[in-house]
Amino acid sequence: MTLIRIEPKKDSSVDLYYLEIFHPAESAQPFVTTEPRYKTAAAAENDIIAIIASRANNPR
Repeated sequence: MTLIRIEPKKDSSVDLYYLEIFHPAESAQPFVTTEPRYKTAAAAENDIIAIIASRANNPR
Protein backbone atom coordinates (compact mmCIF):
# COMPACT_ATOMS: atom_id res chain seq x y z
CA MET A 1 0.00 0.00 0.00
CA THR A 2 1.55 3.28 -1.15
CA LEU A 3 1.05 6.14 1.30
CA ILE A 4 2.72 9.02 -0.54
CA ARG A 5 3.89 9.81 -4.05
CA ILE A 6 6.87 12.08 -4.72
CA GLU A 7 7.34 13.66 -8.14
CA PRO A 8 10.18 15.94 -9.17
CA LYS A 9 9.12 18.71 -11.57
CA LYS A 10 11.18 21.28 -13.45
CA ASP A 11 10.45 24.99 -13.26
CA SER A 12 11.68 26.11 -16.66
CA SER A 13 11.62 29.80 -15.68
CA VAL A 14 14.52 29.26 -13.24
CA ASP A 15 15.85 25.96 -14.68
CA LEU A 16 15.58 24.22 -11.29
CA TYR A 17 13.61 21.26 -9.96
CA TYR A 18 11.08 21.15 -7.14
CA LEU A 19 9.10 18.33 -5.53
CA GLU A 20 5.42 17.66 -5.36
CA ILE A 21 4.39 15.30 -2.56
CA PHE A 22 0.98 13.68 -2.83
CA HIS A 23 -0.89 12.24 0.15
CA PRO A 24 -2.68 9.97 -0.33
CA ALA A 25 -0.62 8.74 -3.26
CA GLU A 26 -3.51 8.75 -5.70
CA SER A 27 -4.46 12.39 -5.01
CA ALA A 28 -4.77 14.70 -7.99
CA GLN A 29 -3.38 17.74 -6.13
CA PRO A 30 -0.09 17.80 -4.19
CA PHE A 31 -0.19 17.96 -0.39
CA VAL A 32 3.19 19.74 -0.33
CA THR A 33 5.13 21.59 -3.04
CA THR A 34 8.71 22.68 -2.38
CA GLU A 35 10.47 25.72 -3.78
CA PRO A 36 12.49 25.11 -6.96
CA ARG A 37 16.03 24.74 -5.62
CA TYR A 38 17.51 21.55 -7.05
CA LYS A 39 19.72 21.33 -10.13
CA THR A 40 18.56 17.81 -11.02
CA ALA A 41 15.56 15.58 -10.37
CA ALA A 42 17.89 13.07 -8.69
CA ALA A 43 19.15 15.73 -6.28
CA ALA A 44 15.58 16.59 -5.33
CA GLU A 45 14.71 12.93 -4.73
CA ASN A 46 17.89 12.30 -2.72
CA ASP A 47 17.21 15.33 -0.53
CA ILE A 48 13.69 14.24 0.38
CA ILE A 49 14.94 10.74 1.21
CA ALA A 50 17.65 12.24 3.42
CA ILE A 51 15.10 14.48 5.18
CA ILE A 52 12.75 11.57 5.85
CA ALA A 53 15.61 9.34 7.05
CA SER A 54 16.99 11.99 9.40
CA ARG A 55 13.56 12.57 10.94
CA ALA A 56 13.00 8.84 11.37
CA ASN A 57 16.37 8.44 13.13
CA ASN A 58 15.81 11.29 15.60
CA PRO A 59 13.06 10.36 18.07
CA ARG A 60 11.35 13.25 19.83
